[in-house]
Amino acid sequence: MEWELTEVPGNLTTSIQDSTVDVVAAKIESKLANTLIRQLSHICPLENLRHVKRVRRRTECGKSELSIILCLSTGYETCSKQIPDDVQKIVDTYHLNPFAAKVSKRPATSKEEWEEQCKLWPTSYHPAHDLDIVRGFREEELPSIFNCMKTAIQLSKVGNTAVIVDPSSTQIIAKATDQTHQHDTSEEGNKFSEVRADDTCSLSEPTDNDGNLLLPRFFLSKPNSLNMEVSCINPWGWTKQRTMEQKPLPSKGCFAWHPLRHAAMVAIENAAERDRMMFPSSTSITKPDSNGNLENYNEPAKRLKTDTKDKEQSADESCCSDLSETSRPYLCTGFDIYLVWEPCTMCAMALVHHRFKRVFYALPNPVNGALGGVYRLHGEKSLNHHYNVFRVSVPEAYLNGLNDGSKQC
Repeated sequence: MEWELTEVPGNLTTSIQDSTVDVVAAKIESKLANTLIRQLSHICPLENLRHVKRVRRRTECGKSELSIILCLSTGYETCSKQIPDDVQKIVDTYHLNPFAAKVSKRPATSKEEWEEQCKLWPTSYHPAHDLDIVRGFREEELPSIFNCMKTAIQLSKVGNTAVIVDPSSTQIIAKATDQTHQHDTSEEGNKFSEVRADDTCSLSEPTDNDGNLLLPRFFLSKPNSLNMEVSCINPWGWTKQRTMEQKPLPSKGCFAWHPLRHAAMVAIENAAERDRMMFPSSTSITKPDSNGNLENYNEPAKRLKTDTKDKEQSADESCCSDLSETSRPYLCTGFDIYLVWEPCTMCAMALVHHRFKRVFYALPNPVNGALGGVYRLHGEKSLNHHYNVFRVSVPEAYLNGLNDGSKQC
């Protein structure tokens, strides 16, 4: 097996029989087709079935026959009770014989799905001209995607790892490991969480002094087994190691470890810290202090994504403003995040709130996975932001090579 990238759909593809709706149709003469289409479109439009063609042509026994959809089915056993009064008048006027039929509930997303739909009733199919938009990535991006996932795997010592990358430059914005246990606060566990803006996804493999490949600890056992030290898999695991001495340790105004400091959450925090360092505040507001006196407070000026029609105006503004402010990111808009393990619901929602563009993970989370393992949060239509999700299949030869190298260490 080689490195592979597989999209994780937001909604599972159901069979054609499970995604149909009942309608009432009738056979008609070809000379009546235009007249009936006009009348029915006015009386009973198919608002939610715009992809379904009103008329179907079939050849039976060497003879071409036309059928037209009269209306949606109301669920009654007999067709006469399912037809509205206005449509019934048309049926009586043209002496039609209604019958029940099934049509596809939603438009086809592929040619194969469209062909299956047309076996029930003809539908329209409009394939996307840009396949890269449908897939969410370009072929030339694959080497960079795989290298970024290698970087995440290399950084994973205990638990999960998150690496935030700007896909336009393959620059590492932030990276972090799980910090839900006190042993995660060691220098080795934290050094991968430091904010560094000059990193790019490395092509090299981690080696020891003898040149042997080093292996993240979770690969030392069976590659397909669950690692219960991963916070997204075992969010209550920190309670088993809790002692009187193991309390959240303050670190620069926050906690060096905390039950909620999953890798993705820490990486997002590091990305925000990077923004504060690279793009200092330029706006100030006046707020009252504890004594009621007014004081000036600096607040970061986040820039929302500009619309296409405002590009010309934005270009004029950028000439008069600081260059750093014009390029300041809004949260993590447009960034990718690479996770060794599939995130839990908490982390997946954090990725929604911070406007990530794509999420990549290597290993599924069958216990609490929110992006395919158990739930498919990215397919929830009620969310105000959606990202594409992909699983990176890691070759066994790559893992075996790492295992061989680690055994020699």
